[in-house]
Amino acid sequence: MTTTNDIGDRGEAVAASFLKEAGYRVLERNYRFKHKEIDLVCYDPRKEGEIVFVEVKTRSGTGFGPPEAAVTDSKKAALMEGARAYLHEQKREDAPARFDVIGVLLTDDGPEITHYENAFYRG
Repeated sequence: MTTTNDIGDRGEAVAASFLKEAGYRVLERNYRFKHKEIDLVCYDPRKEGEIVFVEVKTRSGTGFGPPEAAVTDSKKAALMEGARAYLHEQKREDAPARFDVIGVLLTDDGPEITHYENAFYRG
C-alpha cells in the first residue's frame, strides 16, 4: 500500500530531477531546523546565484485541489524560518534567495510538474 510519505518522497525525487535538468544544483534535501523542514535547497546559477528554497507538494489526484494549494500561510512562515536558519548556518545571510513551489501530480501518464518561481517573498 502506498503511503502519504511514499507519495511525498516520490514527488521530491521528481522535483529534484526536474530542477537538475533545468540547471539547478541541489544543495540539500529535507533540510531540518527545529521542527521545520525545507524539501529542497538549491542553487540557481541563472539568477545571480540565488539560493532557492523549494516546497514540493505532491498529489496522486485532484480531489483535494492542485498540489500547490496545500502551501498555507503557516507553511510559508515555517519555510521562511528554516531559510533564515540555513542562510545563517552557511554564513550567507545577505545572499540572494527566493521561495519556489513545485506541484507534482502523479498520473498514469507520468508526473505533471508545475514550477512557481518566486511563489512568495521572505520578510
